[in-house]
Amino acid sequence: MSEVNIPKRKEKCENCTKQCNKKQNDEGANSHQERDEVNGQEHDGSQLLLSACLSCDGCLSEEETLKISQQSLEEVERVLALNKKCDVSKHNVLVASVCPQSLPFFAVKFGLDITEAAHKLCAFLKSLGVQYVFDTTLAAGFSILESQKEFIQRFRRRHHDSHALPMFTSSCPGWIRYSERVLGSLVTPHICTARSPQQIMGCLVKDYFSKQQKLSPEKVYHVFVAPCFDKKLEAVREEFYNSLLETRDVDCVLTSGEIYYLMEQRKVSVEELDSVPLDHVLGETGDAALVRHEGRGSEGFLEHVFKHAAKELFGLDVHEITYKTLRNRDFQEVTLERDGETLLQFAAVYGFRNIQTLVHRMRKGRVPYQLVEVLSCPGGCLSGRGQAASDVEGRLDKALVQQMEEAYSSLPVRLPEVNPTLHTLYQDWLQGQDSAQAGTLLHTQYRSPIHTQPPHMQW
Repeated sequence: MSEVNIPKRKEKCENCTKQCNKKQNDEGANSHQERDEVNGQEHDGSQLLLSACLSCDGCLSEEETLKISQQSLEEVERVLALNKKCDVSKHNVLVASVCPQSLPFFAVKFGLDITEAAHKLCAFLKSLGVQYVFDTTLAAGFSILESQKEFIQRFRRRHHDSHALPMFTSSCPGWIRYSERVLGSLVTPHICTARSPQQIMGCLVKDYFSKQQKLSPEKVYHVFVAPCFDKKLEAVREEFYNSLLETRDVDCVLTSGEIYYLMEQRKVSVEELDSVPLDHVLGETGDAALVRHEGRGSEGFLEHVFKHAAKELFGLDVHEITYKTLRNRDFQEVTLERDGETLLQFAAVYGFRNIQTLVHRMRKGRVPYQLVEVLSCPGGCLSGRGQAASDVEGRLDKALVQQMEEAYSSLPVRLPEVNPTLHTLYQDWLQGQDSAQAGTLLHTQYRSPIHTQPPHMQW
């Protein structure tokens, strides 16, 4: 979805060459393809991400293409330049939110631990003219807690609501786009309505934080740093746009790789950057220790919901989760049993091919899971092509991913249930966990397309 990646992705997209009527030329379709292995799974060189397929210009409208073109370094630099030219009273306040899965990338690239890398990144962003830099673990905590609550509700109504289970996670925009554009009503009623961490962070910044700073939301320009290009698509969804104020919850998504490219372009020396602590949404002073959620390098929705459901529904404390690998490392399941009876069965399904297998089984009514954590990137969020691609053709840099996994796992785990800031915000910002305000700002809806699929698509 970047200017560099679109042409290459179009040339290599297996779905376009094999399944779309709007095919690439015969020369490209018949060329010899390399084989590549990602996380123990063999792929043709032509097989790219689910999201790469859905984001070629065969599926993007002109309006979407225009909106995504504004999700760029050039746009951020334009806003920064305007701040320098205009009167202070007309300045936009720039806020940057950094996804936890992006920090390991900078840690590896800088040769530092995650905390120090975060401080250096903060210093660089502020040197550009960004006033506030936040870590988004807090927003992910909201998303996890709301997903846990929704799963319990769905489980309890499973016998009289055919759409209650399985519940699919909703944090991956590539998966969401595939569900809405292609799968439709087969899947969309099953998607968890909790907003992704990115969009909850957008609400935190544009609603709560802007009020705390006595700023109008349209005067806040919110940049989100993520490992994945598809987060740009998520940011431009119409439900995340306030037409009255003419502002988005997230104004611009930049990938980790784009930020690093900017640093290289400006010949920034990491050693010469100061160490500047991240800011706090609640405005506290002092450096808060960075933490992570459980899981394999994403946000750990499966593990959090599994442990919560075991306790809430069956009174069982689960301390360690054992994954059973099925097709490959990116298709695993976990099971809760008592006295030989299976109480819960969840699955983690990553990557387009595994998603296709899941959907095929669902069509045949053979999905035994109550919850499926679905991510379009093989390997999960750390492997997002906005930071883990080794070249413009999108090949995975496996050595880099391994280093990022090691860096990410070095962070201490903190359960969102015991985070006092979340409890404070539930009361001060949302007027309680079950309030109408919480339902509006922490949840969204997913839709089936008006037409079952674009006329040129043969899925």
